[in-house]
Amino acid sequence: MTRKAVHLLIIDPQNDFCDLPEALCGGNIPSLPVAGAHADMLRLAALIEKGGQGISDISVTLDSHLRLDIAHPGFWQKADGGAVAPFTQIHAGDVKAGAFLPRVSGALARAIAYLEALEASQRYVHMVWPVHCELGAWGNNVHTAVRQAYNQWEETRGVNVEKVLKGLNPWTEHYSAIRAEVPDPASPDTLTNDAFLARLDRADDILIAGEAGSHCVKATTEHIVEYLPAGAARRITLLTDCMSPVTGFEAQQQSFIEALRSQGARIAISEKILPELQARAA
Repeated sequence: MTRKAVHLLIIDPQNDFCDLPEALCGGNIPSLPVAGAHADMLRLAALIEKGGQGISDISVTLDSHLRLDIAHPGFWQKADGGAVAPFTQIHAGDVKAGAFLPRVSGALARAIAYLEALEASQRYVHMVWPVHCELGAWGNNVHTAVRQAYNQWEETRGVNVEKVLKGLNPWTEHYSAIRAEVPDPASPDTLTNDAFLARLDRADDILIAGEAGSHCVKATTEHIVEYLPAGAARRITLLTDCMSPVTGFEAQQQSFIEALRSQGARIAISEKILPELQARAA
């Protein structure tokens, strides 16, 4: 019997998204910690350590932003020139009315066009997040326990974990590792990542974990189901004890999980999956 190919997809397991104990921060402060994320990542690391021989491939997505980004406070100002606080939602109408304006000279028309396109997709309202996962900063790094676990997997298997960067274009939100929320034809890194989809499509089973379940896990998984052949959801297992929602977006994560379940995906916790991985390795 041919052994099934199992692809573990870890979405944005980065320091800025983890509610790390102070002792593990080295003087740094996570900028967008998700409650429960540190415990999620410890469970995920344990799954890789104990069941890694049953995993064929591992991919890690990395949210990676520049300082000035349309989803960061430094891009925006209020009508009076004041700062825009993190967790402010901005609609195209707000900008047209002058309530919020780009600080960047000449960016007004492009910002409005982006917000209108985002709203037309009916997926998300534009959110101004704290500066997070800045390229080159501590917060962009992978949670230490997860990195150590997959480093051991790499050395044991003799293959590298695939890293998929997303978010470097400062003009569009990029929750999903498959494509930006509003793709820019002039920016290939915002378009559908067909090569990554092809690698995922080779798997019989796709295990999905990461942060946050309400946003980047949700967006990526939805796009995988949309772009892979019909029935792809039946190949997906969501590891629900290895993901958590952004506070205030619990319902968004739960509705995503239930929608995926209705499409045939498996919803499970890591301790239920571990024996299967161990059996595949035998």
